[in-house]
Amino acid sequence: MGKTIAIANQKGGVGKTTTAINLSASIALAGREILVVDIDPQGNTTSGLGFDRSELTSSIYDVISGRADITETVLETSVENLRLLPSSIDLIAAEVELVDVEGREYILKRALERISDRFEFIIIDCPPSLGLLTLNGLVAANSVLVPVQCEYYALEGLGMLSRTIELVQGAFNPELQIEGVLLTMFDRRTSISHQVADEVRRFFGDRVYSTVIPRNVTLSEAPSFGKPVMLYDARSKGAQSYLKLAKEILNETGTGQRA
Repeated sequence: MGKTIAIANQKGGVGKTTTAINLSASIALAGREILVVDIDPQGNTTSGLGFDRSELTSSIYDVISGRADITETVLETSVENLRLLPSSIDLIAAEVELVDVEGREYILKRALERISDRFEFIIIDCPPSLGLLTLNGLVAANSVLVPVQCEYYALEGLGMLSRTIELVQGAFNPELQIEGVLLTMFDRRTSISHQVADEVRRFFGDRVYSTVIPRNVTLSEAPSFGKPVMLYDARSKGAQSYLKLAKEILNETGTGQRA
């Protein structure tokens, strides 16, 4: 069975979806079979990988609501080795619909268990909230990757996320760990980026990745073309940074050591 990583931060605009798309694609390009699961109702990971949600016959919503088989919902992407379990706007209703369902926290975990042996990695893109969908993502995961943008208020809410992870560990998933903290939108020209990076490293220590994702226009442009950045402009700083992050994670998975 492979490793399942949830990408979570209840603060929006931190590079969560950008990381889900480009980290997944980078790992796939390294020859690893990988599934990215979009459980964010906004569906930006789905559209960022080139899919029109209005044309999809089924989505993760249909899977968790029992309307579709997960094996028939997984889609091939333009990246070899990369598959997608797409999002749907209907996920907005899932938070309400699942409230009275027994074992509601384990619905995603049970669905993924049916196909997890097909993939070396499963990446879950969680919504920018700490609701039931994110809870399902954390329960289904082995670890959590936390993107933190190098801007004002970067650490705002991270204490709440840490407490949520502890609650999930205690009640639903004792094996859940922090995979790592990823500094995003770093601008080496500004003092605030350096200050935030130093503060995050003091707060999280060696759990912060050595790879830093720069503020890069190519990362912003690629989703509008429905492509990961490395297929849009492989030579860009954004593409190279995510390829470096993938190498760091793969090395850590293999050796248990972080660079």
